[in-house]
Amino acid sequence: MSPRTPRRHDHDAGGDRDLLAAKAALRDEVWSRLEVERIRRFPGPRHRISNFVGAEAAAERLRATPAWDAMRTLKANPDSPQWPVRQRALEDGRTVYMAVPRLAGPDPFFLLDPDHLADAPRRASSIAGASASARTVGLDALDPVDLVVTGCVAVGRDGARLGKGGGFSDLEFAIASQAGLIGPDTLVATTVHPVQVLEPGVVPRTAHDVEVDLIVTPDEVVVVDRATPRAPARIVWDELTEEKLAAIPALARLAQGAGRVGDRPPV
Repeated sequence: MSPRTPRRHDHDAGGDRDLLAAKAALRDEVWSRLEVERIRRFPGPRHRISNFVGAEAAAERLRATPAWDAMRTLKANPDSPQWPVRQRALEDGRTVYMAVPRLAGPDPFFLLDPDHLADAPRRASSIAGASASARTVGLDALDPVDLVVTGCVAVGRDGARLGKGGGFSDLEFAIASQAGLIGPDTLVATTVHPVQVLEPGVVPRTAHDVEVDLIVTPDEVVVVDRATPRAPARIVWDELTEEKLAAIPALARLAQGAGRVGDRPPV
C-alpha cells in the first residue's frame, strides 16, 4: 500500500484563487529546495512548517537580540522548528503562550509558566510535554504579549510571510489582536534557514497576512525596514469557510458574540 498523501492545509482556504495558487506554487518550490539541499529534518518539509538544520543556532541568535532581552511574555507557534525558541524562553524565565495545534478546543492556547513545569524546559516546550506542564486557557487568561514568534515556509526580506496555507497563524494573531493582547508595536519574529529567506516582492501578500519584523537565521538577523506601522490585525470573515469556522471554537464564539465582529455580523 502506498503512503497516504497528506491533505493540503490550504484545501479550505478562502480568497482570491490566483493568489492562493501563487502561494501554493511558492511553497512547493521552497519545500523542494529544502529536500534537494538536505536541509530538512524528519519527517520532511512538505505540508508543514518545515523543521530545518540549524534551528537551534537560529534560536540562540534570536536569544541574543535586544527584543529577547526586553521580552517577558512570548507567543509562539507549536511547530518543530520553533521548539528551540520555546525551550530557551522557559530556560530564561519567560512565560510562553503556545497555540493549541489548529486552534482546536474551546481554550486555544497553552500557558507555560516557567516556575510551574512538570518537566525540564526542553520537554515542557514540546507539544507532547505541554499537555503535562501547561494548562489550556482562553484569551481572557493571557497577559499582553511582548514578542510573537511565528513559523514560516518562506519569508521575504520585506517582511512578507508565507505559511503552510491553513491560515491559522494569521487567525491566532487577529484573535489575540482583537483581544488587546497584541498591539501595532508588538514585534513579530521568525526563525528560518537562509534558503527560506527570499528577496522583497517575491512572497505574495494579502491584506490580512501577518508581517514579520525580525528574520533570524543561524547566520544573521534581518531587521525589516517597515515604512508604515503595522495595521491592526482583523478577521476577514468573508474569506473563512464554514468548515474553518466549525473547526475553531474561538472563532465560532466571536462570530456569535454581541455586536459586529471583524467584517461580518454575528451569525
